[in-house]
Amino acid sequence: MAKLLALSCWRNLSPRPHYPSMPKYPKGQPATTVEELSDSTALFSVVGMTCAACAGSVEKAVKRLPGIREAIVDVLNNRAHVIFYPSFVNEETIREAIEDAGFEALLLTDATHEKSVQVCRIQIKGMTCTSCSSTLESALQALHGVLEARVGLATEEAQVHYNPTLLTPNHILQAIEDSGFEAALISLSEDLTKIDLHVDGAVTDDAAMKLIQDSLRTLPGVLAVDFTAELSKISVSYKPDVTGPRNLISVIEQPGNGNFKAKIYPTEEGQRDSHRRQETRQYYKSFLWSLVFTIPVFLTSMVFMYVPGIKEALDAKIVNMLTVGEVARWLLSTPVQFVLGWRFYSGSYKSLRRGSANMDVLIALGTNAAYFYSVYSVLRAATSPHFEGNDFFETSAMLISFILLGKYLEILAKGKTSDAIAKLMNLTPDTAVLLTLDGDGNVAGEEEIDSRLVQKNDVIKVAPGAKVASDGFVVWGQSHVNESMITGESRPVAKRKGDTVIGGTVNENGVLHVKATRVGSESALSQIVRLVESAQMAKAPVQKFADRISRYFVPLVIVISFSTWLAWFLAGRYHAYPESWIPSSMDSFELALQFGISVMVIACPCALGLATPTAVMVGTGVGASQGVLIKGGQALESAHKVNCIVFDKTGTLTVGKPVIVRTELLTKMVLREFYELVAATEVNSEHPLAKAVVEYAKKFRNEENPSWAEARDFVSITGHGVKATVHNKEIMVGNKSLLADHNIPIPVAAEEMLAEAEKMAQTGILVSVNGKVAGVIAVSDPLKPGAQEVISILKSMKIKSIMVTGDNFGTASSIAREVGIENVIAEAKPDQKAEKVKELQASGYTVGMVGDGINDSPALVAADVGMAIGAGTDIAIEAADIVLMKSNLEDVITAIDLSRKTFSRIRLNYVWALGYNLLGIPIAAGALFPSTRFRLPPWIAGAAMAASSVSVVCCSLLLKYYRRPRKLHNLEIRGITVESSSTGI
Repeated sequence: MAKLLALSCWRNLSPRPHYPSMPKYPKGQPATTVEELSDSTALFSVVGMTCAACAGSVEKAVKRLPGIREAIVDVLNNRAHVIFYPSFVNEETIREAIEDAGFEALLLTDATHEKSVQVCRIQIKGMTCTSCSSTLESALQALHGVLEARVGLATEEAQVHYNPTLLTPNHILQAIEDSGFEAALISLSEDLTKIDLHVDGAVTDDAAMKLIQDSLRTLPGVLAVDFTAELSKISVSYKPDVTGPRNLISVIEQPGNGNFKAKIYPTEEGQRDSHRRQETRQYYKSFLWSLVFTIPVFLTSMVFMYVPGIKEALDAKIVNMLTVGEVARWLLSTPVQFVLGWRFYSGSYKSLRRGSANMDVLIALGTNAAYFYSVYSVLRAATSPHFEGNDFFETSAMLISFILLGKYLEILAKGKTSDAIAKLMNLTPDTAVLLTLDGDGNVAGEEEIDSRLVQKNDVIKVAPGAKVASDGFVVWGQSHVNESMITGESRPVAKRKGDTVIGGTVNENGVLHVKATRVGSESALSQIVRLVESAQMAKAPVQKFADRISRYFVPLVIVISFSTWLAWFLAGRYHAYPESWIPSSMDSFELALQFGISVMVIACPCALGLATPTAVMVGTGVGASQGVLIKGGQALESAHKVNCIVFDKTGTLTVGKPVIVRTELLTKMVLREFYELVAATEVNSEHPLAKAVVEYAKKFRNEENPSWAEARDFVSITGHGVKATVHNKEIMVGNKSLLADHNIPIPVAAEEMLAEAEKMAQTGILVSVNGKVAGVIAVSDPLKPGAQEVISILKSMKIKSIMVTGDNFGTASSIAREVGIENVIAEAKPDQKAEKVKELQASGYTVGMVGDGINDSPALVAADVGMAIGAGTDIAIEAADIVLMKSNLEDVITAIDLSRKTFSRIRLNYVWALGYNLLGIPIAAGALFPSTRFRLPPWIAGAAMAASSVSVVCCSLLLKYYRRPRKLHNLEIRGITVESSSTGI
């Protein structure tokens, strides 16, 4: 676990599949011919990938071509990196293969440039419904140089992948503003090694600032320096391995540069929170001001008309039939319509200008119809001695007031959907205690500094009860650290010298000295935040349903509204209904107008647009707090359909820390000499069994880190074992297949030992020296506690469990019987694991794959949902759709259950949003009026529309109270835990 979350192996949490390549040369061509050829490299931008499965499809399509040496696909950056032999295939053929797989591909000319694709995140103001986000997404996608654009309505952000040689962030911002929205840059992919510093002093002195910039540029590790005079801000890009923020500040403050002081500039996240608070305050103030005008309008039109004395005063004539009440309502409603309601006019104009219609158009049309008809009525009453008109000023004023209230509540609720990210970001402490060490490594002094000033290789003191300031490892002291806020693991984890710690976790007792290894944006916490943010931006496939509806929703509602008015107007004109149906306060035209306006304002595209993204935001946030990192809506949607799970054995069902339980020598050799040869061979392997052998061999040396003999001609044969030459002896360590492939006979005694080991669920390792079997090593990898119960719970959830392993059949069968798995596939190579997954998919199963190693990554990519055990390799983690951070098997159940709960919430949201519109629009159109005389006044229709959006967001927010299935709590009550600090998992 510590290995994962210290990110000693995490390079990036993006789903980036890397798995052993298919044949490197075309069929029919000898390998030697190809090896003599020179290879070439091509970099493609691939548009349309949404998950690891898409990346796997692209990778497989490319690797099927002849002459492909390697293909690596990065789904988050939308890139495919291909190494190929030009004699057999060219870039155009590769590009066509990618497009044949269903994706758009573009060859990037500068394949060697690491930043040929960049990602920027942009904050967007002014989006009101899914029509806005869809239109803006299309506008961004149309920009030359944009590879992919995602716009999130719930997050109010855009994530744009673009080619920096063709486009700059400023062009993207301008395109957004040209579409009628406000845009602010949040971050660039290059910001990972960038810091903004605020400089106090004579910043207007050009000479002094030039001197500072020149001084910073000469500092080793500094890549670029930019100065913004208006903000007194210096932006520095640097290499964190070479320098850090304290070095930059000391250069700025050195006496030769003048009397300047520097500090870290306020973070962008703080600015984003400030924007949300400011928007909330604006809507709140607008709503309060609207009440100041709307309440008197409501009272004069609906209450005071029944109060003697006041009624007569309001009905007093001013000019002809114009009354005091009408003038008062006109004066009071006008500021609401044109000042407080200006945002709807502005939004409508921008929406129509870009060729679409959104919720603002409906509100503007509805309120304008009510307001301007009322103005017409008032003016006609003023010019006619006989016309007694009725005004609907209260309709427009109350409608705008209720919509402002609804938007205020909606923004409050939407803010809470990102609470999980806010909590994660607040875990980092504000300060850290920096230790100064003397030449002997003893503490010479300590200083409290801003935690953002911590640099790589700093030694930080962590007192009891304090938070760890950065990722690192313990160099002195011992304690217990509470990692629940990062991993969800409730029990404090013991830490001593050499153990890794995670930034943001809490030291329980004892003082620790921690050497920082990953700081700032490289830390585990920062990468988790970025993954969750990226997941919340990624659309679930079910969101396409709402997007399709949004394109036609508003125009359709306008047509229905006009048709409603026309139908009721013609019916009244030609006396198709009794005159007694018409309320005494209006005529048939006004009744028809009320029905038309009600239809216009009750329809709510916002509820449809928010149904999926708000639930995905809350679901992924809750998953992160439970130690389950879900990489977007696609993974969530697929996980709830899973009905078959394929488990790897080593490190997944078992602890993954094998131990040597028995050694039998079949030749005259001292045990120490035997293990010297074996350890020298296995020390070059990353396999868990190899590490167990090396660890056991250390006992014969009585040294913590012994140096082993040189192993020449080392070869690792996937799925079989290893071989090398040690002390001029040819050593082979592996299974029976390895020895059989090299025609080495296996003695009967060795066969009997292997059979005995398999019966006891142990793995037998054969060791040959110079072509003869010298010994057999029996290795035991104990089951993870609770594995049997987890498989039993999956059965009760009607989910089939299968075990696929590279281990021998006997050992695999014993383990499977112990946990309750009936279907076992043993001695499977990585590509065979992936093939089994495909077979299950072809049989109609939705397959989840749970694994932890490099050899599992092809199957993780092939599966509908890949779940990587958190303590596994970085390749497995990158290939997976879901990362189980605690390495607990029970979290497989949590991930599936959470996805099911999330999608039941999405369904409920859609049922409510669609049901509301399907029921509300006919009622607003007067469907119940002929039989019940019930009609929906426009202001009530507007209130219902505002309430529908708020209710959808609140429905999604209920996911925040998600609790794991009770069956998992029963495991804990019975004392079964899955994580053990003693095993290092």
